Amino acid sequence: MKHTFILAAGFLALVSCSDATSKIKSEDERMAVEAATSASVPVFRFDKESHDFGDMKEGEVGTTDFTFTNEGEVPLIISSAQGSCGCTVPEYSNAPIAPGEEGTITVRFNSTGKPGNQTKTVTLSANTVPNTKVLTITAKVEPKAE
Repeated sequence: MKHTFILAAGFLALVSCSDATSKIKSEDERMAVEAATSASVPVFRFDKESHDFGDMKEGEVGTTDFTFTNEGEVPLIISSAQGSCGCTVPEYSNAPIAPGEEGTITVRFNSTGKPGNQTKTVTLSANTVPNTKVLTITAKVEPKAE
C-alpha cells in the first residue's frame, strides 16, 4: 500500500511538472510571435502578388516585375527566391531594402515545352513574419504548330 501511494504521488508530480513546462513553453512561443509581429520587423507590401501573361505562343518568354515596399521599421533582406520549376526564374537584389524603400522581383517565364494553361509560383524567403511570401504567374500557352 505504501509503495502504491509513493508511485501515485511520483506520477502526479511528473504530470504536473510536464503540464507546467508546456504552459511555460506555450507562453514563450506566444511572446515570441507577438514580438516578431510588432512593427520592429520588415513588412512586404506588394503592388501585385500575381500576374497573368494571358495568351502566349509556345517558346515565348514573358517577363514581369513584382514591386514591393518595406513597410516595417528595419531593413528587409530577401535571402532566396525559388521558382516552382526551371521555366520560372526570379531575379532579386540581396541588398537590404530600407524602411519605406521599394524593391523589385523580376520573374521570367519560358513557355518552351509548356503548352496549355500554366500556373507557376515564386517563393520568397526573407526576414519578415511570416518569413515566406508566394507570388504567382499564369499563362495560356498555345502549342507550336507541327
